[in-house]
Amino acid sequence: MTPLPPPGTASAPQPGNYAPVAMIARQAIVNAQQVVVGYELFNRSRAGAAHTAATDVILVFTALSHAGTEELVGKKLIFVNCTHESLTGGHLELVDPDKVVLEIPPLGHAASEEVATRMPILAELRERGFHLAFNHTVLQSAYAPWLPLADYIKLDLSVLAPDQLAVLISYAGRHSKAELIAEKVETAQQYDMVSSHGVQMFQGYWFARPALVEAKLLSPSQASIIELINQVRKQAPTADIEETLKKDAGLAFNLMRLINSAGFGLSREITSFRQAVMLMGLKRLFRWAALLLTASRASGTPSSVGQTAVVRGRLMELLAQETLPPEEADQAFVVGIFSLLDVMLSMPMESALGLLNVPAPVAAALLRREGFLGDLLTLAEACESSDDAMFNRAAGLLHLTSQQINLAHLQALAWADHVTDE
Repeated sequence: MTPLPPPGTASAPQPGNYAPVAMIARQAIVNAQQVVVGYELFNRSRAGAAHTAATDVILVFTALSHAGTEELVGKKLIFVNCTHESLTGGHLELVDPDKVVLEIPPLGHAASEEVATRMPILAELRERGFHLAFNHTVLQSAYAPWLPLADYIKLDLSVLAPDQLAVLISYAGRHSKAELIAEKVETAQQYDMVSSHGVQMFQGYWFARPALVEAKLLSPSQASIIELINQVRKQAPTADIEETLKKDAGLAFNLMRLINSAGFGLSREITSFRQAVMLMGLKRLFRWAALLLTASRASGTPSSVGQTAVVRGRLMELLAQETLPPEEADQAFVVGIFSLLDVMLSMPMESALGLLNVPAPVAAALLRREGFLGDLLTLAEACESSDDAMFNRAAGLLHLTSQQINLAHLQALAWADHVTDE
């Protein structure tokens, strides 16, 4: 009995630019030994010089969801420019506060009225563990209530004269515990001057220009995101939420990417969707899904590649359930749904897997088709290609009949199609 190819699915999806790209620049911040301690991130995708609460949110979200070979966040501090409106955004609940420095803008002519009003928000952020950075205006008397909250004070060498700098550095040393960062350091003379006054952290062209990174994102379908949001709002059972995640390759990848990223701050690796849902909690899951919706593509139709990956995952899970315990059957699903990451992200599979830190048996199956999971993946690929020889060889290795395989394949197709019909 020959395998049943899924309707409308190409036998071999071709590589392409499935991942939208956002442009993010990052500039190193170094210490006195010129060791990088953090990066300031800049959104280079926004139009003109517009800087809003929305661009703040998208910048942090993109940095966390970035699917490129180079880690944007890593284990360094990230310095993020904020608006006062974005400081109450739910996106900040998705990051490890200890990794993030929020750069707080001055209030201008409204300082005398607004400093006290903004104080509770800043104090609450600092209590949650975020680091706060201010520019030199925080040393003015109007901002006295904010000064004890400052972890960093940035001194802009392009606007401060040497005699001003000396006064400000001296005042900051006496009245705050903040670390000082000299920014826009462009010459050796400037570096020597601020160093001589005791400044220990630096940023500017003298050390490193902002480096542009093409931040790839793997966008789920909007229909899947909306379904997830509705389930979370209704406080649906974990099993139902897990099923929704498993029906969209982009959704599944983004969640596993986020929860295992350094920015999320977990000490152990998460390898199952159920674990991820339980650790995120409904509140954070809702925030994450809402942000995904704002960043997703306009079309609600999943790509044929993503659909193929979902069918593979479900087929492999169903077949694994015949012989394996539930946890290992879940690994079979992970292999299937991530088996086309190289195509979706336009990068080698080894690089794509480096973004997720998958278990060794999963990696062996995806990279080398090794082990029981590797044989299952080979069988799933044979089902798509109608390669009788490969189908028979894989089925024999797994001791599965054509009837078992074709029944599971039909069930997988029906299961995957169900989400797109809702």
